[in-house]
Amino acid sequence: MIDEKDGAMAPQEGAPGAVDAEAALAERLAAVEAELAETKDRLLRALAETENVRRRAQREREDAARYSAANFARDLVNVADNLRRAVASVPEGKAGDELTRTLLQGVGATERELLAAFERHGIRRIEPLGERFDHNFHQAIFEVENSGQPPGTVVQVLQPGYVMHDRLLRPAMVGVAKGERPQDAPRIDEVV
Repeated sequence: MIDEKDGAMAPQEGAPGAVDAEAALAERLAAVEAELAETKDRLLRALAETENVRRRAQREREDAARYSAANFARDLVNVADNLRRAVASVPEGKAGDELTRTLLQGVGATERELLAAFERHGIRRIEPLGERFDHNFHQAIFEVENSGQPPGTVVQVLQPGYVMHDRLLRPAMVGVAKGERPQDAPRIDEVV
């Protein structure tokens, strides 16, 4: 059969040359489709990675803005503790003269203002008295025997803790109720 465009002989369908050309064309098409699928997969993976990097950077920016003052806040919680100690150093109603009472009122007002500023910036005091001991927020300093409380209950707070939003600035230093030892259980310090 003669091709009308260029006058060359075109292979007829079913002829051996036509089958080879169709097979080569099918192989080339399959290779191009495989390359396209691979390129599409790499593109989708790159887009997903870019989105993950964007989200991670956004989260890091938010955390930096939210917790940027954490070191400053850690320093200020000691000031809050000292203000509390100053107010607690004079028992209620024991201030002798008007000057002492006025000074205590001023220190108390300063402490309240500092704690209000803490609250406005997401910093809150942890006062765990009577709560269950939580190692994430409390630091056990000692155990109290015969406290009348269930084992693991905070029975004394030596120093309050502070959290900023959901991060711990300083753990509360506490005394924890000790569990009762069974009568027949040997003590640790006894030689068996």
